Amino acid sequence: MNIKLFALTLAFFCSFYWLKADDGYRLWLRYDKIADAGVRENYKKQIQFIQVIGDSPILQSARKELESGLAGFLGINISENSAENGIVAGVAESMGALVLPEKKSELRSEGYVIFNKNNKIVVAGFDEKGTLYGCFHLLRLMGQHADLSRLDILENPKVQIRVLNHWDNLDRTVERGYAGFSIWNWHQLPHYIDPRYTDYARANASIGINGAVVTNVNANALVFRRDYLEKAAALADVFRPYGIKIYLTARFSSPIELGGLKTADPLDPIVQRWWQKKAKEIYSLIPNFGGFLVKANSEGQPGPQDYGRSHAEGANMLARALAPYGGVVMWRAFVYSHETPADRFKQAFMEFKPLDGQFDDNVLIQVKNGPIDFQPREPVSPLFGAMPQTPVIMEFQITKEYLGQGTHLVGLASMYEEVLRTDTYAKGPGSTVAKIVDGSLFNHKKTGMAGVANIGTDRNWTGHLFGQADWYAFGRLAWDPYMAASDIFKEWTQLTFPVSEKAQQTIVDMLKNSHEACVNYMTPLGLHHIMAADHHYGPGPWVDQMPRADWTSVYYHKADSLGLGFDRTTTGSDALGQYASAFCKQYVNQETCPPEFLLWFHHVPWSKQLANGKTLWENLCRDYYKGIAQVALMKKQWQSLESEIDPERFQSVWMHLTIQEKEAIWWRDACVTYFQQFSKMAIPADLEQPLHDLEYYEKLNYPYAPGIRPRW
Repeated sequence: MNIKLFALTLAFFCSFYWLKADDGYRLWLRYDKIADAGVRENYKKQIQFIQVIGDSPILQSARKELESGLAGFLGINISENSAENGIVAGVAESMGALVLPEKKSELRSEGYVIFNKNNKIVVAGFDEKGTLYGCFHLLRLMGQHADLSRLDILENPKVQIRVLNHWDNLDRTVERGYAGFSIWNWHQLPHYIDPRYTDYARANASIGINGAVVTNVNANALVFRRDYLEKAAALADVFRPYGIKIYLTARFSSPIELGGLKTADPLDPIVQRWWQKKAKEIYSLIPNFGGFLVKANSEGQPGPQDYGRSHAEGANMLARALAPYGGVVMWRAFVYSHETPADRFKQAFMEFKPLDGQFDDNVLIQVKNGPIDFQPREPVSPLFGAMPQTPVIMEFQITKEYLGQGTHLVGLASMYEEVLRTDTYAKGPGSTVAKIVDGSLFNHKKTGMAGVANIGTDRNWTGHLFGQADWYAFGRLAWDPYMAASDIFKEWTQLTFPVSEKAQQTIVDMLKNSHEACVNYMTPLGLHHIMAADHHYGPGPWVDQMPRADWTSVYYHKADSLGLGFDRTTTGSDALGQYASAFCKQYVNQETCPPEFLLWFHHVPWSKQLANGKTLWENLCRDYYKGIAQVALMKKQWQSLESEIDPERFQSVWMHLTIQEKEAIWWRDACVTYFQQFSKMAIPADLEQPLHDLEYYEKLNYPYAPGIRPRW
């Protein structure tokens, strides 16, 4: 073969490969031509024109998205014309008789209706944001090949503030980030606007997220300097056409570090004026600025307690600076004190419960889903239901700090659903966490849900391709905290993998079972906080030397010759006493405590028989080994899909599953070997023995693991 012919042949095959390749960048907004000719032709008959009433930036975004989506799905360009069948979208009040008064009356802020009328598909929003969300909903239906002939949809968001928290530093490192570096290039802003910023905004708007905190909770005062505010304003300009507000983290000591003051005392009039002036400056640059997220007096961060003031006094000072402009303060309740000897489980409740009713109307208390720190499984924080006079908003972690970081497939929608459906009994049966988050239980007007973002510079955004499902799930549950995880998994799969129904069901099954698998091979039966120190990568149940006792593993599992687990009943720390009595009743007795939370609340003898007739030790072993089997099954399921998945995405997931299986075995062997020295009991004979002795696992060292940070 001559060189020229060879080059042409190679070019042909390379181009064919790249046409088939898919790096995951498009997320769930793929808009590929619908392969089913019948579905595609039916859509073409129904949609022959697009009309978006109005020309504001948000409505322009809606129009562009419809045009792009329809061009991709149908393979033809559709715009405004005189055809009879098509899409009409706009704000309900501007659409005249096309939208009946009774439909308009049901709409709330950011809500929308989608229905058929006179050969048209009508998308009518309460406002411009609602119109945009409605258009994305319609495209989502098309991506699922839904029937568009009988549409009658009403959607109002159940949660007001739906925000991603980026733990991104100004130097582009990301704390607990496992998908590369920060996507925000502060050095080149405001003059260089990466197109990725727009795609980020599109993706968030498509799932109803309406806010982004773009800086780390371990805040840097530099972000309030004028030039950095101008950079933030440039991001805000990109977000605004997609209905997204920008928020910043506020370092409480900024008046000292940036303003040159001698104090940051929230009751000092000079400090108050500094923040008022700063708020005015921010809103002059970013008119729709959302407000501040604050981590104060937590893990070394400065705060009002440095001056003998309360969290309420600190939060209210910032809130009053923002109030004239409609801004809010999201004040994190993730606090635990050096000076307080109480069980760390109890400390956030101890600090915040007495302050209920003392916060200004534009302050929301942001509470992690559990009382410790984003463990694979936690009971709900006792603060949910304990502050009826204060808006309490949910903080979920989307990035997997304690769940395998960037390499494990763990469908977090299952965990989110478990938390949101938990009954706190705060006002009797039915007082679910979801009802607290959406404000309905205590009639709060301001509501919110925050998710610690898993987004980075990796081409597919989230490192592990299936991490996209967690971003997607957070957005959908922030919009409607009553959605079922199984429905979310199905939606994401249909939009991300347009393969056979059987293959899609396999992917859904993988996602549905993956969280329980992770709990089994990491922290079964209610074990928690037994990861390695600093970076939290891998097992470390032996960790006993840290600057704080409650940063060690032994503080939490309390393994000894008698048994395992943390007694949080009245004979121990009495953390259960922070919950409603009906909630406590479920967990207070070892005999009836659900096994998944047993070691959270009880120190259990190794030889104690559990409800299934097996001892604690045997249950512990078998759960660890079950987790490995579940990961092996996920690998087998994914391998069965090789012929249907594009090679690039298939190989990416396959390699991560291989890592996950290896690390799950590491978790199992290290933990079982460690706990065996206390139980003095044999691993059941039908289970394979650990690969190495305990000394081997204790000596493993990972100085370059992602997320490592210096000790205080």
